[in-house]
Amino acid sequence: MFDTLYEWFWWERIWLPVNLTWADLEDREGRVYAKASHLYVTVPYTFAFLLIRYLFERWIATPIAVSAGIKQRVHLKAEDNPILEHYYITQCRNPAQADIDGLSKKSSLSVRQVERWFRRRRGQDLPGVLKKFREASWRFVFYLLAFIGGIVALYDSMLESQYWYYILEMSFYGSLLLSVAFDVKRKDFKEQIIHHLATLVLLSFSWCVNYIRIGTLVMIVHDASDVLLESAKLFNYAKWEKTCQSLFVLFAMVFMVTRLIIFPLWLIHCTWVYPVQHYPAFFGYYFFNVMLVVLLCLHIFWAYLILCMIRKFMFGTLTRDERSDNEEEEEEESSLTEDECKDQHKLGNGLAVGEKRDKRNGFQCLSPPENICRSKT
Repeated sequence: MFDTLYEWFWWERIWLPVNLTWADLEDREGRVYAKASHLYVTVPYTFAFLLIRYLFERWIATPIAVSAGIKQRVHLKAEDNPILEHYYITQCRNPAQADIDGLSKKSSLSVRQVERWFRRRRGQDLPGVLKKFREASWRFVFYLLAFIGGIVALYDSMLESQYWYYILEMSFYGSLLLSVAFDVKRKDFKEQIIHHLATLVLLSFSWCVNYIRIGTLVMIVHDASDVLLESAKLFNYAKWEKTCQSLFVLFAMVFMVTRLIIFPLWLIHCTWVYPVQHYPAFFGYYFFNVMLVVLLCLHIFWAYLILCMIRKFMFGTLTRDERSDNEEEEEEESSLTEDECKDQHKLGNGLAVGEKRDKRNGFQCLSPPENICRSKT
């Protein structure tokens, strides 16, 4: 059974055109070809990347964040309540009003206390700016080194340099898939998963059938704009707004050129038009191009979000990242700020300090301070 599946999976008509066989790709006369067995090393390298990332974020990214004035914000912790905690974990993080009324009766708490408990519990799960900075730092360093390495590998055109470029890129994306449960949840979470899987499938397929040059070009095109995006995020978290805005505009320009012009009009054009001039179309030809089109569709989706950000940026209404940040985060931060402001200013008689000292401002603490960092990326 296993042998049958193995033979079917590696059937030459799936992977190669009619006039080629696996025997034609055997090493001979000093010529070395890429083989599927070369990719096995990506499995241990993926876990190695997770370890390197942990060490990098702990010993390098965190001190840099602290030196930039970025600190971990500690939210008020929700009180222990087994009934509400069970509902939060198994049912819903944001219950409807009818459910809140029912939970109020079960837990012997008022409706307002139940609402406050859920706000604080959601606040405990919100990622802080420090966590975002560490993630962006790790990705920025990798994309920068990978982009430089890709240029070198493309110029070198030797199998060994391209081999390491492939291995490191695939191991990195493999580590992103494994860490997705612990990373900051983004608005485009599902699209990111599809992107990582499509990238891994494309790289694996292109290596096995020796489409190495086109695979290298695809990776370089992606890394070129990713470097600018992650650097813009870093400066945003550090509150260097002008630098962040300049980098974002540059990122948007590079993204549009590389992923909406070069990628479809050059790379996909080459893989779609030229191969059939040398041999009849086969399954691998269609499969490879369909996966490239999947990436192109994701690029169009992200380009739409980027254009929305640019429009809001031009009209001065940009408050968050349309491309990736969680939609609920700002609302949660605002609600939590109100709660924390109330709790920190209450006196024994139930009046706020601000109310006694300055009656003209009323309950001024109910509005979040202007200097709260509202992340754009």
